[in-house]
Amino acid sequence: MSMREETATILVVDDIADNIDVISNILSDQYDIKAANQGPLALKILERFEVDLILLDIMMPNMDGYEVCQRIKDNPKLSNIPIIFLTAMDSHEDEQRGFDLGAVDFISKPFSAAILKARVASQLKLANYAKALEQQVLERTQELALSRLEIVERLALAAEFRDNETGNHVIRVGEYCRCIASHIGLASDECDLIAISAPLHDIGKIAIPDNILLKPGRLTEDEFRIMQSHAEAGAKILDGSQSELLKAASAIARSHHEKWDGSGYPDGLKGDEIPLYARIATLCDVYDALSSVRPYKSAWKKEEVEAYINELSGSQFDPELVEHFNQVKEDFYQILQRYKDE
Repeated sequence: MSMREETATILVVDDIADNIDVISNILSDQYDIKAANQGPLALKILERFEVDLILLDIMMPNMDGYEVCQRIKDNPKLSNIPIIFLTAMDSHEDEQRGFDLGAVDFISKPFSAAILKARVASQLKLANYAKALEQQVLERTQELALSRLEIVERLALAAEFRDNETGNHVIRVGEYCRCIASHIGLASDECDLIAISAPLHDIGKIAIPDNILLKPGRLTEDEFRIMQSHAEAGAKILDGSQSELLKAASAIARSHHEKWDGSGYPDGLKGDEIPLYARIATLCDVYDALSSVRPYKSAWKKEEVEAYINELSGSQFDPELVEHFNQVKEDFYQILQRYKDE
């Protein structure tokens, strides 16, 4: 909410009606006043209405002001609402307890109208400044996140453009990974993470000489060994970061050629030793490679690709992931069509 002082809503909580009337008379010409004569009613009002500031008495029956304050601060949806205690309790201990619970001010009764107006206006201004700053931080954080995502995408495309004219392969692999990750029940942030990091699986290709990477014919043993080194090269490029995204990308880059039966490379990992994200990316990468035109082959038919993946369930691919693939294979095909190579 873009809060302005003249339209701010203030909740007055006091068990004495005369006190509520006095406060309302002082403030109602500038603010929208809502009132509650007990703690539980105040909490119900806060559930129904947006409130910008709370004036809270301490000495009330059943639920005193301290408990009301504690409940408000324990609620993430309400915790940022500034609370000013208005009370006849004026010892240092009372004030300290109020501040410890999260109150922003403490006004002792009786008080003058001028003091109440000034203190309320001051706290509303501070709340406005805090909200504006929070919005600026949020916008900058979003801007940085988008910049980071764009850098990752461009880095993935840089590697892919060396042997793929469109670079759509990395986009499709990311979307396949998101699809299957969601289907196996990963949290949405994990689905986003693998969708963003999986496109970097072949970043190590930038370390492979063109005469090998782009060779149209069969590779020699030595050439194939050099080609295999792209997995370790990719991991080295991405290693050492504290970013969860780059950690995931590094694991995928290193292990996306491992096989479920342990016959893959570079580490010969087997079964669950292979990181889950890499197991997902492996299946998705193969699906897309078989489904797409390459200089050395034509695209396989949809049914041929699906049959091949099922045939290698338990040898190359995690069998549980293959089961999930069979349930989302139509979604895979839609992704393939949506991001076709030009």
